[in-house]
Amino acid sequence: MTGMFGATGSGDTSGFGGLVKSAVSPGSSQRPYGSYFDDVADDLERAYPDFATAIEKVVVYRGELTLHVKRENLVEVALILRDQLRFEMCLGVSGVHYPEDLGRELHAVIPLLSMTHNRRIRLEVSVPQSDPHLPSLVEVWAGSNWNERETFDMFGIIFDGHPGLTRILMPDDWRGHPQLKDYPLGGIPVEYKGATVPPPDERRSYR
Repeated sequence: MTGMFGATGSGDTSGFGGLVKSAVSPGSSQRPYGSYFDDVADDLERAYPDFATAIEKVVVYRGELTLHVKRENLVEVALILRDQLRFEMCLGVSGVHYPEDLGRELHAVIPLLSMTHNRRIRLEVSVPQSDPHLPSLVEVWAGSNWNERETFDMFGIIFDGHPGLTRILMPDDWRGHPQLKDYPLGGIPVEYKGATVPPPDERRSYR
């Protein structure tokens, strides 16, 4: 057994056993979805005539329902989910970077909660890294304001229409977006009990 938990041959840059878990992107799920997921899909399809073209795929995976929405339809879908399906709360906006997903490298994941019906679903939108623009959802769910700022700061996704899209974690003059997988590790040497620990990108070769 080599590597943490037996992982071998990875490109992991953590320096801790070279552990890498491959990301699996599940395909479209087939009906019946189970649980209340069929009701949500049916209600949205009835309320939104462009459902078939706006929703790229519906995925049920590990007990969660995810609607993959085209970015140009995001606000329309969000308004229907809020006003007609009673998903009153946006629980956050998270970025994900898939460098191998050409033309769709950046994903935004938006979990929603219906307090009326005690239901949870997720929206997922993908954009190319060369054109990382998404419409802001602040006018739909005001609480997504700082979540969108954090996703912009860490991943570089630009939320068009956001009232103040500035960095929230890094300094205003910071270059780049630290949670992109191609972001350089950087770091500074650290002295520890008379020894010097080099920064991560100088510890060993990661080719």
